[in-house]
Amino acid sequence: MIFKRREKPHRIERIRVAVWPRHSWSRSIKYFSKRVLRLSASPQKIAAGFAAGAAASFTPFIGFHFILSFVFAYILRGNFLAAALGTAVGNPLTFPLIWASTYKVGLYIMAETDRPLPKFGDKLNPSMLSQSLDTIWPVLKPMLIGAVPLGLITGVLSYFIILGSVSTYQKARARRFRLKRKLVAKNKATASKD
Repeated sequence: MIFKRREKPHRIERIRVAVWPRHSWSRSIKYFSKRVLRLSASPQKIAAGFAAGAAASFTPFIGFHFILSFVFAYILRGNFLAAALGTAVGNPLTFPLIWASTYKVGLYIMAETDRPLPKFGDKLNPSMLSQSLDTIWPVLKPMLIGAVPLGLITGVLSYFIILGSVSTYQKARARRFRLKRKLVAKNKATASKD
């Protein structure tokens, strides 16, 4: 393969790159934004897909964010690739903030504001997965309820931000291509006269 690495990265290196970018955050954000802007679909479809992915990342179902984003994008008639890119709103840096905010908003909606954040060190252990849903439901229920308004707000905000960005980018790109075609046609016309 042409772009294959000479030395395969170790498992620890792959985990580190998944959590922390190899070069810098600004470079990763620029690359990510270029990926969204250069999608070949209408600005409305791209924005709807990205909003679906951003909203899906607020749900507490880690590992199912892609599937949820595709379902939301299908309902909103959005772009599936943009939906997959939108799930990057939920990442290892933002998940603690997302989880705490969805939990607190869920408690507020349920009118249980005096309940403190759970001490996860006491509750999370490997045997918890073999137990029933009753052990995690007191934490999962407020997170699910709080994810609805926060996901909707994030989805709507990201829709309008992405819609404006993509439409501006696509108009500028079309204008550049028109100018380039005119320049090529002008050069051909002057070359044929000589």
